[in-house]
Amino acid sequence: MERRAPLVGRDHQVGVVADALRPAAAARTLLVTGEAGAGKTAVLDEARHTVAQEGARVLRLDGESGTGPTGAAALADAVCEVLATVHHDRLPAHLTAVRRAQSRGDGGELTLLATLGETLADAACQVPFALVLDGAERLPAPTVSALQLMLRAFRPAGVPVVLAGRPASGGPAGAPDLAAAADQVLDLPPLRPDDVGELVGQRLGRPAEPALLAAVRRSLGPLAGNPAAVLSVLAALHADGGLVDLDGCTGLAGAEDDLRLTADAEPLRRVTAGGTDTAVVLAGLLHRAELRPTDLYGLDPACGALAADLGRTVDRLVRERVLTLDRDGLLAFAVPAVAAALRTLAPGRDVRSTHAAVVRTVTERLGPATTGACHPPLADHVAAAGSALHDGVAVPLLLAAAAKDARSYHPRAARAYLSALRRLPPNYPATLGVLREAAELGLGSGDHAGVLALGEPILAGLEDPGPSDGGGLEFATHAWGLSSLYEHRVPCDGAVPRAVYARMPRAAMLAALGGRYGIGPLTPWPATPLPASAEPGPDGGRRGGGPLPTRAELRTLAAAVGSHEELARAVHDLRTAEGGEPALGRLRDAAAYGDLVGALDAVLGERCVPAGHSAAGGYHAMVRDYLAGRWDDALAAARGIERRGRARGGPDTGQLARALAAEIHCFRGDLGRAREWLDLIPATVVHPLVARARLGVRYWSGQQDAALEEAWRDVRRARDSGLLTGVERVLVRILEFAEETRPEQARQALEQLAAVHAEADTAMTREALLVARGVLLRDAEGAHEAYRSAERRGDRHMRLYCCQILAEVAEEPQPWLAEAARDTHLLSLGRPGRVLLGRSAQRRNVPLPRGRSAREGLSEAEVRLIGMVAEGGTNRQIAARLACSEKTVEQRLARLFQRTGKRSRVELAAAWLDGSLAAPGPGGDAAPGGPAGPGTWSGPAGG
Repeated sequence: MERRAPLVGRDHQVGVVADALRPAAAARTLLVTGEAGAGKTAVLDEARHTVAQEGARVLRLDGESGTGPTGAAALADAVCEVLATVHHDRLPAHLTAVRRAQSRGDGGELTLLATLGETLADAACQVPFALVLDGAERLPAPTVSALQLMLRAFRPAGVPVVLAGRPASGGPAGAPDLAAAADQVLDLPPLRPDDVGELVGQRLGRPAEPALLAAVRRSLGPLAGNPAAVLSVLAALHADGGLVDLDGCTGLAGAEDDLRLTADAEPLRRVTAGGTDTAVVLAGLLHRAELRPTDLYGLDPACGALAADLGRTVDRLVRERVLTLDRDGLLAFAVPAVAAALRTLAPGRDVRSTHAAVVRTVTERLGPATTGACHPPLADHVAAAGSALHDGVAVPLLLAAAAKDARSYHPRAARAYLSALRRLPPNYPATLGVLREAAELGLGSGDHAGVLALGEPILAGLEDPGPSDGGGLEFATHAWGLSSLYEHRVPCDGAVPRAVYARMPRAAMLAALGGRYGIGPLTPWPATPLPASAEPGPDGGRRGGGPLPTRAELRTLAAAVGSHEELARAVHDLRTAEGGEPALGRLRDAAAYGDLVGALDAVLGERCVPAGHSAAGGYHAMVRDYLAGRWDDALAAARGIERRGRARGGPDTGQLARALAAEIHCFRGDLGRAREWLDLIPATVVHPLVARARLGVRYWSGQQDAALEEAWRDVRRARDSGLLTGVERVLVRILEFAEETRPEQARQALEQLAAVHAEADTAMTREALLVARGVLLRDAEGAHEAYRSAERRGDRHMRLYCCQILAEVAEEPQPWLAEAARDTHLLSLGRPGRVLLGRSAQRRNVPLPRGRSAREGLSEAEVRLIGMVAEGGTNRQIAARLACSEKTVEQRLARLFQRTGKRSRVELAAAWLDGSLAAPGPGGDAAPGGPAGPGTWSGPAGG
């Protein structure tokens, strides 16, 4: 039998229709209503399939005809055609009676309808059946009137009738309404957000990222719960290559503004019913700039015909609620996906000339500069007009608008500056001043992609520098390099001539800094001919007063990945030149993970520019989530960084996010996905974080000897490259894997750890050395100290490893095993993590804790899962909301059943609703050992 996909979100409605179609003593008439695309046909088909499986017979009545008779005659034709499929001896006589009544002509409509009712009733007595009529809104009005009269006055006894159509309120005034003839009206409401997620996951064949679901809902606006519209957007995304599969989830590969409906979608057909040219022009106008209806009334005579067409189109679309007007009178498409679909069509008229006409209607009265200051939104029209506007009008307007918007609306000001710079000649003092203003605005608002967009005018200025630019070109170049790092791109990427680095040492330093934080290849640190004390400040000579790091600060950032001695020299120079004092602990921790934003914040403090929505900002959040044990959030961040990089194109630079994602999957036991992430990292990447992930994945994949050999090689490569921070965790992992079967390598790892700690001297190297001594030398006090240090830093995974070691070497193993079991559960660790925990319990000959009881509190993830179970969510719906597979949901529920002692979803939900399952409290869990132990855990920190 054909496998049918379940109908999402319509279980209740399918049940109601199925009940109406089943044979009954008192047959009733049901009208199913809903907007276009609500799923009326799908509900009817599913209900028909349901009752057909039970042996009931359902006949489809076709009353729609493009030509031929209407009214009762059309209804008679449809009934005869349906009954012709029912084979019974008495039916031919009844059909003859219907045809005779149909041929009587004038005055015979009532007789014909009565005959139809009797014929259907008699046929149902012989062969029980139900009638279904879909698409009632497409029937001619006379046919609808005849059907309404037959159902009300001559209803066929014993024949269930189900009709489906759009609400009568959407039709013309005075049109016949079938609701008056129905016993019950069933309206199909929009799908709930959870149902939309399940529908998307069903169509994609795998869970959808929450960001993708949110983007689809936003693109559809009031149609977000319309199944046909949702499927149309998904079909367009698939056709445009706008989806990417990562980590078992499907996400959005391109920009959200590109989400569109397909060309055959009903909402789009309604918009283009009166012609496409004007609607396409309108969509192009609204995409690039703000527009009010009044902007179309005063267009110059050259656009008179188009203005009239636009005015009529706007009036029609506002009446039909396709366009909306906000309080300020701004026009917008109610469904952004309709506008995006229109933008894919070729306009029959020049949109740029219309933008220019909108601008000229104001500049002719006020002048360009006054227009920009008084009407800054017109800057977007100027940018969209391009060459259709003269530079003498465009440039003053853009600069005045940018100056006005810079204090209130940064995105539009950035667009205005960029548009003006593309018109201004390079190396003019005014041009370089504008370039600096644009760069400062981008840095201050965290718009690093906007700063990168300044690359073209920056390169034009660098090719032929003027005699004096007042520092504007240098500032913009440095800002460009810094924003490149924020966007995880190689600064300048070979586009800047080498001669520029001689004039601008900080530009060369920024280019070399990226490799030390996992952004691009490692390159030698450039020599600086001037001492730090002679260096001009980043902002007009005021040292330490601007957003850009000075040379001394850049040296400190670079030295943070190296030796303690190197960092001490850099900090000394920084204090001498700037009087600054970096937060060394936070700097070292951030450098170990290649967290550029965390390192900049530790060095620059309040001067650190906002990360905004940059790739580095996303990675900073990912590192915090990883350390705090919020690994699901960390994986979501990794997928976002990867999608961002693929959409942007160019060289791959998100290597450390990939390594952390592989690390998480490895310890959760999903080696397949871990290898997928690792395969994205080129073999030439040298960073301890990558080496650490490679070692874990290869070792647990059964390549123990090769994994350890490659790990030793990675350690040597990192140390030779000057990357010391983070090497200690690779050495700890080597020792952990080699302890039982390769004692010589374990001792060698301990010696290397001692050497690395002596050279780097960070909190992380000290923790690693103490843990290693706890493993090999049974040093419980040192392992306890490492536990406290990891707890202060907020590193949950390192703290878990310390608990495992303390379970082996402390006097009382049970408290440490209990805490390790809690963290293992919270991190959802798989076989690798559980094997290590089981080994610790086995060595002390104590039972392994079975997990926390319900009374000890639930994690946030568990609370969320139980809440969805209590709401009646199916495994498919829960998987869609959590962006995971149904198998994962089953596994998590099985763990919950085991830990809470509940045997079913009903028992679990009941216990949650009656309060017998505890929610997580603000105080957290008590650490093992009581007051004399490691203290009280106050929850994961973000460091």
